Amino acid sequence: MSNLVKFFIAPDDVTASLVLRAGPGRALESVPCGNFDPEEAVLEWECLFSGSSFEELVEADEPRVVAGQDNDGCAVFAVSDRLLSALGAAEEPEISEVAGLWSQLREQDGEAIGVDVASEILGDLSRLARAAQGQECGVYCWVA
Repeated sequence: MSNLVKFFIAPDDVTASLVLRAGPGRALESVPCGNFDPEEAVLEWECLFSGSSFEELVEADEPRVVAGQDNDGCAVFAVSDRLLSALGAAEEPEISEVAGLWSQLREQDGEAIGVDVASEILGDLSRLARAAQGQECGVYCWVA
């Protein structure tokens, strides 16, 4: 499980990869998140928003790593365009519904993420996705 997770906006993979060692800092708009596995989470969110299967996304090599995953454990990966679109278009009722389902998935795996926390995370990511779309950028995740 990760210790630090930040989702952030960047114009491209090259810019996103530059944050590998120190994180996105203040130069890039970001949302800090709690202590959970963000790679698994983005796959689960995409499944819940789009109806895709987890296996289908893994076979498609999602999420796409843009930097890292060496011995120090730091990595930067891209949020898929489909998830970015889903998050950007999501309104409060859908965010609450997906948050509840995600919380149940995590509970089934023995990881306690309450519905309120899940709603806060997805709400923050939805706002970040809309900002990224407005800037014609992508959303990435830094994990340390």
